[in-house]
Amino acid sequence: MPARHPLLHPLAIALTATVALPLLMQAVGLTMTSATEVVIFALACMGLNLLAGYTGLVSFGHGAWFGFGAYAAALIALALPGNAFVLPLILSVTLTAVVALLFGWLMLRRRGVYFSLMTLALSALGFTVAFRWTSVTGGENGLGGVERPVLLGIDLNDNLYFYIVVVIIALLVAGAMWRFVNSPLGRVLEAVRENETRATALGYSTLRYKLAAFVLSASVTALAGGLLLYKNRLTSAEPMSIIFSGELLAMTVIGGMRGFLGPALGALFYIMFREYLSIYTQNWLFWFGLVFVGFVLFARDGLIGIGRQVSARLFPGPDLNAAMAERRVEALPLPGMLRAKGDPAGSVLKAQDLVKSFGAFKAVDGVSIDVQDRSLHALIGPNGAGKTTAFNLMTGMLTPDSGNVTLAGQQVAGLSAGRIAEMGMGRSFQITSLFPDLSVEENIRLAIQAEDPLRMNPWLRTESIDRINDKARQILAWVGLAGMERAKASSLSYGGQRLLDLGLALANHPRVLLADEPLAGLSVAERERVGDLIKQVSADIPVLLVEHDIDRVFNLADHVTVMNEGKVLLDGTVADARASDAVREIYIGSGTAEVAASANPGEVGAAVCTLDKVNVHYGKSHILHDASFDIRKGEILALLGRNGAGKSTLLKSMIGIAPVSSGSIRLEERELAGLDSATIARAGIGYVPQGRGLFAGMTVRENLELGRIRRRTGAGSHWSDEQILEFFPRLGERMETEADRLSGGEQQMAAVARALSGDTRILLLDEPFEGLAPAVVEQLFHSFDRLREYLSIVIVDHNLDLALALSDRTVALEMGRVFHEGPSRALAEDLDLRRKVLWL
Repeated sequence: MPARHPLLHPLAIALTATVALPLLMQAVGLTMTSATEVVIFALACMGLNLLAGYTGLVSFGHGAWFGFGAYAAALIALALPGNAFVLPLILSVTLTAVVALLFGWLMLRRRGVYFSLMTLALSALGFTVAFRWTSVTGGENGLGGVERPVLLGIDLNDNLYFYIVVVIIALLVAGAMWRFVNSPLGRVLEAVRENETRATALGYSTLRYKLAAFVLSASVTALAGGLLLYKNRLTSAEPMSIIFSGELLAMTVIGGMRGFLGPALGALFYIMFREYLSIYTQNWLFWFGLVFVGFVLFARDGLIGIGRQVSARLFPGPDLNAAMAERRVEALPLPGMLRAKGDPAGSVLKAQDLVKSFGAFKAVDGVSIDVQDRSLHALIGPNGAGKTTAFNLMTGMLTPDSGNVTLAGQQVAGLSAGRIAEMGMGRSFQITSLFPDLSVEENIRLAIQAEDPLRMNPWLRTESIDRINDKARQILAWVGLAGMERAKASSLSYGGQRLLDLGLALANHPRVLLADEPLAGLSVAERERVGDLIKQVSADIPVLLVEHDIDRVFNLADHVTVMNEGKVLLDGTVADARASDAVREIYIGSGTAEVAASANPGEVGAAVCTLDKVNVHYGKSHILHDASFDIRKGEILALLGRNGAGKSTLLKSMIGIAPVSSGSIRLEERELAGLDSATIARAGIGYVPQGRGLFAGMTVRENLELGRIRRRTGAGSHWSDEQILEFFPRLGERMETEADRLSGGEQQMAAVARALSGDTRILLLDEPFEGLAPAVVEQLFHSFDRLREYLSIVIVDHNLDLALALSDRTVALEMGRVFHEGPSRALAEDLDLRRKVLWL
């Protein structure tokens, strides 16, 4: 959206433009009628833009409201004595608002393309009714007989006077819309557009806000339809058609959805284009469509954004990363608004016997957690332990199958995420969750506003609420972002975004803070700063922390809950967790495994794949740092490291899912870095993701066929169904069974079989033993052991005993860097070495 304090007020620009517009139309050979159409269509497009541009809800059928407003005004005008004008418009807009409220309540329960398709259906339905309900709408002949009256002594049949009245109405509506989009309610619409999940987590009931935008958008568009009725003195079904709805959307996009007056500029462009090109061809809409496609591809901010694009290229702004590095950060006390009052309240967040299953898999199985007031409670465990699922159950992102969750003594299990947030549940996210196109200050203000009584005020200017401004300044200074208030959230460094994410979670003063891996991807200095801030918070607001950096967790935590395989393994002090053999075992293994002794290491040949200084970023987070090693023929390579070390990311970089920022991945003589995943798969890389990723509605046979259909390239061992079934005989009886009906072990076998189905020379396995019964684990272990005769395997698994026993060599990662490489046997047999490499 444009700057909040523009040099020229949009309404001043609009007033000037409407004065000049008739002169422009006459200068180019057009009439006052064309000028009136421009203003009417501009009003309609600004109404649509409130929904599409500000709220992010794309309507393909907004012409339905334009036509509905026109028909309603016509029927009311014809029913009233004399030539009415104001009352039909007011009543038609009121009726539209009521109908839009009903339709919006139904349609807004669907998101994305489903909402857009429902608006398309609404337009088609409206057009059909208008075209065929001849007794009411006039059918294909339309509804005529509406006349312009004499209003306050002014004859509106004079086109100049009618233009002036239309301009006055349009400017009044535009002024009201400007106040609306800059009000607390309007700012939340932008938050919904940018990140609805985060808006919900802050405590906003997003359905209410979207419904408000939907009703207002439909009402403004309907008013434009009523004005066009009086301009033409009749209406027809055409404005309710899908074609007209597409034209409205095209005008809005071409003008620019991210500018308040952009849609008005698009309406002017449309009228000029139509009037001039229609002289030369009846197919002018075809050429208009091509122009629309061009704007979508090359100028997504529309006509109003072209100047900004050119300016940004010619005069690039300052390097905000440098600004982040040079900003002065002070160690400040926690803002007064966040400090606890009175004595500690005992248990604040309590989960009892939580259970959550996904199909036959129990992700959380009888978990109980008790977070005491003014404490830092850590929740740790290996990948797949169920920590994030437990988080989602407590915050309302998921509904538990059974069990209870209480927040400050109130039952919250089963409530919506927004309602739980309103009750005081603050949350930061594993992957930073911000409002990226809004400024840093607007992000924080939105969070503070969520608990303010004026959060749904549609008229008051947001910047005028001093109490929110004061709180925002305190939070920004405390997290260390003072001086960056006007920067877009997306332009901050990754560390800056993490600080902003923490500020968002705290800005509406939660009763408890749930922090999901707040240190992930940060540099050492940033980890220390964020960790210190979280510890500072816990002295006043209890914190439940999920974090993979165990060293730092043990330095920060007051209490520790350890999860493994969906259950609580230990609940006690940091000293208890440090000393626990069971906790140590889930991270570094026990040094024993019954099945491990049966491994048969084979002959290892020359390197077939070499990684050289591979770097990978997720957004601004630097995940892999100069990772270098090779993979040899006939070798099983274990890729190990603590949670969050970058193991899965490294596998994804090899298959092309995580793009390589720099460095080289060479498969024999072929460079893979920079290639797309499909090309890499055809080059002979098979990938089995964590979670298996099968095509659920397809049979095992169909999954295998899709695995080979484009991968029979000669790049590796050639596998038939018969050969695959020699390794996974259980699949022989399940070939015609849909993948989602298989057991967990059978699904894992099917996923590996699909990866083998093409011509494969390297097989990447991400957590292949996760969540499987011991008997199935043993079968898979023996199958992988035999497969090394035909190809190379890279395995990531948190069952270290199995991974070390199965593999020939181990590469260990820490914070995205390779810090250990050597024979797996050394780690398998020497627990002291393993503890040094993989534990504290």
